[in-house]
Amino acid sequence: MQSEGSTDGQSDDRVIVLNPVSGSEDHVDDVVALGTEHGFRIRKTEEGGDANRIARDVAPTADLVAAVGGDGTVNAVVNGLAAADALETTTFAVVPAGTGNNFATNIGVQGIEHAFSVMEEGRRRSIDVGIANDRIFLNSCVGGITAEASSNTTPESKANLGVLAYVKNTLKTMGSFDSLPLRVETEQGPNGERTRAWEGRAMFVLIGNCRRFTGARTAQADVEDGLLEVTIVEDAAALNLLGGAAMQKLFGRDSDHIVRRRTPSLVIESRRDSVEYSLDGEMLETESLTVETNPRTLRTAVGEGYQPDPDDGLL
Repeated sequence: MQSEGSTDGQSDDRVIVLNPVSGSEDHVDDVVALGTEHGFRIRKTEEGGDANRIARDVAPTADLVAAVGGDGTVNAVVNGLAAADALETTTFAVVPAGTGNNFATNIGVQGIEHAFSVMEEGRRRSIDVGIANDRIFLNSCVGGITAEASSNTTPESKANLGVLAYVKNTLKTMGSFDSLPLRVETEQGPNGERTRAWEGRAMFVLIGNCRRFTGARTAQADVEDGLLEVTIVEDAAALNLLGGAAMQKLFGRDSDHIVRRRTPSLVIESRRDSVEYSLDGEMLETESLTVETNPRTLRTAVGEGYQPDPDDGLL
């Protein structure tokens, strides 16, 4: 018995991978109607692993694969395409139907109906993907964020603070979060920046591909520059007392507690136990993490608001 549903009579070269239980779970009828109207075959997930498997199975014949759900669904579909070696041959699209929808926001996709307009009329861009121990991520790889903190973070907090909401919630719910003894080595960056190593006790390591962790006017990073935005929070004890605005200000400036790097790759070694990392919300636990970019690998449909360099033209 198949573990997903499908509509008959639709083309196999345009496929929607639909997570029916993401977000508020009220998107299914609209997506099925719009998908059918636009000639997509609809494949529904029913259990964990379905999104990855469906994407992997349809990739050989699909020209366009769209992930319907939140960032976790997006991550699973892209990893499925990667497993089929189809990142460069199959166009990827996102229909935001999750809680945070950070990746969709970063590439200028504003809602379900808008997503279908983008798929039909929007530009195609080839963007970087991040790879952490052979697993793909698009938005971010975050160390020190627990699954409990992630699940307890409210949609409103995610909307206001993004991943910083998880940082704040971890500190709030766990009281004294035990810092992580780490060694972080970054490879040569832009402008001839040399290989650099940092070693110490960190509360969080925040690695951005399509997003960054600063107080900049947009959370989107340049996702076509082949570089990762790395932020190490050395000592976050003071953050436990900060509100959202104060935290944003701290992350937006140089600080004794904040270390920043821009690098094509890095290695993180734990000096104690294994560390939990969140790859677009999907968890990975390891003592050693190798992270790198694969530049301009994923062909994706972007909205009119997407700018490769988010700071271009800003004062």
